Amino acid sequence: MCQSKIKVMLVVFFDWKVIVHHEFVQGGQMVNKHLYQEVLADLRDAVRRNRPELWENQTRMLHHNNVPSHASLLICIYLAKHQTYVVPHPPYSVDLAPADFFLFPKFKTTLKGCHFQTIEEI
Repeated sequence: MCQSKIKVMLVVFFDWKVIVHHEFVQGGQMVNKHLYQEVLADLRDAVRRNRPELWENQTRMLHHNNVPSHASLLICIYLAKHQTYVVPHPPYSVDLAPADFFLFPKFKTTLKGCHFQTIEEI
């Protein structure tokens, strides 16, 4: 078994129905508060397109963990300005990772045995 020659970070937002938004982080780029704010702006557009019922009745909630880029003052102000409620995440709670139970198993099943040479292939 050989591994793919590239590694890439994928940022994914999902709800109980579908993956609402995803985007790749360019190689070597760190996810800091400024990049995360750009991703959140893209997420807002995706919610407007993909889940209009949530957009219309203003029932948007976001659950993310407590990493510095998520908890920065810039992000807190941005989310408050756009009326996005943040579901609190207790510190040091690695067992509360919804992606581990919903998202990753589906990805693993679909991608098992696949190898990619470029980001475009992914």
